[in-house]
Amino acid sequence: MLLNLTINGEKKNFDISPKDTLLDVLRREGYHEVKKGCKTGNCGTCTVILDGLAVASCTKLAGLAEGKEVITVSGIGSQSKPHPLQEAFVEEGAVQCGYCIPGMILSAKNLLDTNKDPSEDEIKEALDGNFCRCTGYVNQIKAVKLAGRMMRGEYS
Repeated sequence: MLLNLTINGEKKNFDISPKDTLLDVLRREGYHEVKKGCKTGNCGTCTVILDGLAVASCTKLAGLAEGKEVITVSGIGSQSKPHPLQEAFVEEGAVQCGYCIPGMILSAKNLLDTNKDPSEDEIKEALDGNFCRCTGYVNQIKAVKLAGRMMRGEYS
């Protein structure tokens, strides 16, 4: 079957099998920033933003994404022009091995897109579906707070 998506602002068409997950398609098509973790939707490494919502791409059948917009972490910023979340994660030392970070950043972006001044509890809730083996989440929470300040123009 044919799948039509907009990925990071570019319209794409892919031949897929009805059993393919969105993660399968994205990785097969070279979007390796979307990580493969648990394959059950519990770890958050495969998180993408699908039509404005953070979702686990490993549990989403690709065919159900027909005509939708997908944003991966590569679609929010670059090395030369990083998104405030990408800057804040580096500045706060919130990146260790980095495996969980793309999903964590997209979950945080989903929160900051609607609430640029979230409480610590709101940040914890937004990151709840992202499992990190390397940290205690303290620096990730600090990074989301810093990114919010950056996005509000309170930090330069």
